Amino acid sequence: MRVLGVDPGLTRCGVGVVEGVPGRPCTLVAYYVVYTDPADDLSLRLLHLDRTLTDLVAEHKPQSVAVERVFSQHNVRTVMGTAQASAVAVLAGARAGLPVSTYTPSEVKAAVTGSGQAEKAQVTSMVTRLLRLDAPPRPADAADALALAICHIWRGGTKAKIEAAAAVRRAGRR
Repeated sequence: MRVLGVDPGLTRCGVGVVEGVPGRPCTLVAYYVVYTDPADDLSLRLLHLDRTLTDLVAEHKPQSVAVERVFSQHNVRTVMGTAQASAVAVLAGARAGLPVSTYTPSEVKAAVTGSGQAEKAQVTSMVTRLLRLDAPPRPADAADALALAICHIWRGGTKAKIEAAAAVRRAGRR
């Protein structure tokens, strides 16, 4: 399975493409960081992000997209930009007809390091090891995007099966 992972951000948006199957080592395909200039108009920044993500989906042809779920922070301005970038990433996957899954930072950390409380440096270190890279992906946004893709490969299938079973059960009650 090939997954495009997105660590959403308005100024820096990490994108990682990974191939693999549950229980096996994954393979790096590519990673990027999409930058937008904070001085630019919001609409232009979102448009740049949309075009770039659409191009990366078309280029790498993933089977699914994994996006970090926005969580509440104290800085509302940061949350808004992250949420807007997240929506653009979800749309890029949906527009291509791909399944899109979201994961909390804790889910990603637990999948990659074994602890939902892991620090960023631990996540980067594990991504480097798991993908057998010579050097850590930089900046951290790229490592986080790769961690999302790995998380989806390892947990996404199980998550989808649980959701499908729950849907069948709900349908049986009607």
